[in-house]
Amino acid sequence: MTRRGLVVFALVLASISCGDVARTGRAPVYLVIDALQSAPGNKPTSFTGGALLSDVLTIVTSGGVCSVASPCQVIYDDLGEVVLRTPLKDVTNPSSPNAPTTNNEVTITRYRVVYRRTDGRNTQGVDVPYAFDGGVTGTVPLGGTLALPFELVRHVAKQEPPLASLRSNGAIIYTIADVTFFGTDRVGNAVSVSGSMQVNFGNFADQ
Repeated sequence: MTRRGLVVFALVLASISCGDVARTGRAPVYLVIDALQSAPGNKPTSFTGGALLSDVLTIVTSGGVCSVASPCQVIYDDLGEVVLRTPLKDVTNPSSPNAPTTNNEVTITRYRVVYRRTDGRNTQGVDVPYAFDGGVTGTVPLGGTLALPFELVRHVAKQEPPLASLRSNGAIIYTIADVTFFGTDRVGNAVSVSGSMQVNFGNFADQ
C-alpha cells in the first residue's frame, strides 16, 4: 500500500471509531443513566424500576377533613428519580485512563417528558398526555453519581384529556414515558441523555 493509501486508511479508521462520539456533542464526557425509577404520588418514597400505575383519582379516607364517612377525591402528581454519572469519552489506555477534572462535572438544569403508545396513537391531548418541560437542578460530582428527583406526571395532566375520562370509564392507557435530561459541563459544553419507563394510566383501586 502506498503512503497516501495508508494515510487515507488511517483517516477512515479514525472517522469510524470517533463517529459515535462526535454525534454526542463536544463535551469530553458522556451523561449516563444508571437508574430511572418512579413512585406514585400517594407513596412518594416508594420508588421502583417497574411500571408506574399512575392513578388519575385517589380516594383518601384519613387526614385533614377526610374520613371513611366523608372521603376526599385527591389528584396526586407522580414522581421520578434518575441516577446519573459522567464517564469520560476518551479513556485512551484502559490501564491508564485520562484523569477527569472539575471541568468535567455536569450540572443538570432541565428535563423533558414525552409520552407515547406502542400502537402508534400518539396525538397529545387525545391519545396521550401533553409533553412538558420541567426545571430540575443538580451537579454530577467528579467520579460520582447524582440521584435527582423530578415530576414525571403533572397534576394538570390528570385533569385534561385523555386522562380525565379515565376516572369513570374504567379504561387503562398504556404508555412509555421518554425522559431526556439536559445540562452543561463546567466550560459550557451541552450534554443530554434519554431514558424510558412504562407508565400505565387508570383509575386504580386505592389502598
